[in-house]
Amino acid sequence: MELFEHLMLGFSVALTLENLVYCLLGCLLGTLIGVLPGIGPLPTIAMLLPITYVLPPVAGLIMLAGIYYGAQYGGSTTAILVALPGETSSVVTVLDGHQMARKGRAGAALSIAALGSFFAGCVATIVLAGFAPPLAEIAFKFGAAEYFSLMVLGLIGAVVLASGSLPKAICMILLGLLLGMIGTDVNSGVARFDLGIPELQDGIDFAVVAMGVFGLAEILANLELKDKRTEITSKVGTLYPNKQEFKEAWPASVRGTAMGAALGVLPGGGAILSSFASYTLEKKLSSSPERFGQGHPAGLAGPESANNAAAQTSFIPLLTLGIPGNAVTALMLGAMTIHNIQPGPRVMTSHPDLFWGLIVSMWIGNLMLVVLNLPLVGIWIKLLKVPYRILFPAILVFCTIGVYSLNYNTFDIWMLAVFGLVGYVWMKLRCEGAPLLLGLVLGPMMEENFRRALLLSRGEYTTFITRPLSLTLLLLALALVIIVALPVIRKKREETFAEND
Repeated sequence: MELFEHLMLGFSVALTLENLVYCLLGCLLGTLIGVLPGIGPLPTIAMLLPITYVLPPVAGLIMLAGIYYGAQYGGSTTAILVALPGETSSVVTVLDGHQMARKGRAGAALSIAALGSFFAGCVATIVLAGFAPPLAEIAFKFGAAEYFSLMVLGLIGAVVLASGSLPKAICMILLGLLLGMIGTDVNSGVARFDLGIPELQDGIDFAVVAMGVFGLAEILANLELKDKRTEITSKVGTLYPNKQEFKEAWPASVRGTAMGAALGVLPGGGAILSSFASYTLEKKLSSSPERFGQGHPAGLAGPESANNAAAQTSFIPLLTLGIPGNAVTALMLGAMTIHNIQPGPRVMTSHPDLFWGLIVSMWIGNLMLVVLNLPLVGIWIKLLKVPYRILFPAILVFCTIGVYSLNYNTFDIWMLAVFGLVGYVWMKLRCEGAPLLLGLVLGPMMEENFRRALLLSRGEYTTFITRPLSLTLLLLALALVIIVALPVIRKKREETFAEND
């Protein structure tokens, strides 16, 4: 009954004209950047962060969330029509989705992806609405020591589930933690690591780092690549899957939804991991595994449902514990702090309109995406033909204006250029930027809770292992490190992410 009342509050917030407009805008932008290969939700949300300064908190977060799960939808369109995944988690969609398009079933493939995504999004939102309140109740029992241990677990989980080299991911996390220490010490009021530069006394702006490492670096990396969009399947055909396709797709969609909803809660690449895991599961369960990669509807429906479900449930740790599970939710956390909203369990009680409005907006957004996506396929095909040499300079101009509007300070533009170039070098060295961003966001919070725990325990470092909940979280973090270090697990992990590379 209480859940019903909360959902009614959410509908009253989400159905206001302003929030509906921003939800629609987020969904359209998300679909657009999902359709255009080489951009993705992470750079887009990073570039749009400055806009949230002038928006109401609820409207801003609804729009950013719409961009995230909208990109999951849009990424499938490019994967099916052009064999280029617009979003990383849509890599698996290429395998069977594009083969269906080559057989003249592009419309059916797009419908299977859209309907599977809609089903997964709705179910995952129910999971989010149902499980978030109990988790928040548990989180109220957390003290400073428990929060510190939880953040340690979150960072280690992000390292374990990050694609690429583990040592590099650890180095990026540590670098992010160090960058988070730049600025004025909250306790003593002394400026530290500012190199005598007055603009650094308030720390490095989160939005500048995000836009540089993800936005500018992504543009530089894509500009050096040849435009591979040569074979665009413009003949969509009928949008309705036939009886056999539907029969094969819906069980895979159900299984993919369940897997994505579970894996999305994990820190790291939940959407990416769940799409690969779903494809592997469907192939093992199938009586005709040789059909996979040849245009099997199950190979399309399962991963598409999984990555969309994971995109929704990735908000659970953010909204209940204040811990971002991936780089996108780290950006969302940054947007919340911009509006002086302390992420964590108290969001539900201190800002119930934001909490429940955001959850209900996901239902509305998923419905908008299904209604909009299929009729707009023709427009997306035309947008796919826009040359990169025109597209990316326009994005760069928008990115620079956005950074300048943060503080109306040219120093931020120089910082954007520095982090853009550094981010480009990191991409060349195959160092992921996501762990750095998580370290940058969680670093100040970890330091604050670490020092608070020591103050409360009068300097006793054993407080982190004498408190049962804190000890449990630290042991889980240690177990993750040990498990991923095992040769069998390490080999399997490399195989899982090999295709993503």
